[in-house]
Amino acid sequence: MENGEEVKELTDIKENKLYYGRTGPEAERDEKLLSEDFYSEEEMATILVLADIIIPGDGEYPAASKTGVGEFIEFITKDLPEHKIPMRGGLRWLKTESNKRFNQNFTDLSQENQLAIVDDIAYPSEVKPELSQGAVFFNRIRNLVTTGYFTSKEGIEYLGYVGNKPNVWDGVPQDVLEKHGLAYDEKMLKQSIKPEERNDIETWENYEV
Repeated sequence: MENGEEVKELTDIKENKLYYGRTGPEAERDEKLLSEDFYSEEEMATILVLADIIIPGDGEYPAASKTGVGEFIEFITKDLPEHKIPMRGGLRWLKTESNKRFNQNFTDLSQENQLAIVDDIAYPSEVKPELSQGAVFFNRIRNLVTTGYFTSKEGIEYLGYVGNKPNVWDGVPQDVLEKHGLAYDEKMLKQSIKPEERNDIETWENYEV
């Protein structure tokens, strides 16, 4: 399921008590998670700024913050609690580093200064030892942002992924049939290889070999 759809349906459960294939305990757990807020407003604002630095958008495709990535990270952090301490600790590290360098919180920095910090922690092989904690955090949030973005409707469209969609099968190619000395009989061709009837279910009731 796409994350945007997942968040919407989970929200529907919370607001409208909809059932969408979850067991009773699963639906109750979803409601409980949706009723809680893990990140503060400041933390979420920082997450969204980072998300747009990681995926700033491309032409007709929106930046990460516009695709439900924030909601995705909020939910997945509660759904998989092992993210809680590393994410909160990383956000705190980023705030401290921002104030140490520029005497401002990360969200208040100019884009140039935000990128100055991010560039120092975004490339693991080049990170200085004293910034290793920040690099570990950035690697985690980068994974979360890209997962959220590329499972959203917009991200899937960006990839051009179409999933499992029916197509038209018009039989084994003629050159393959000839290679193996095989051929369809005329009755088979007339009765079964009809793209315009591809959604019909073949009964074979009147077919005789």
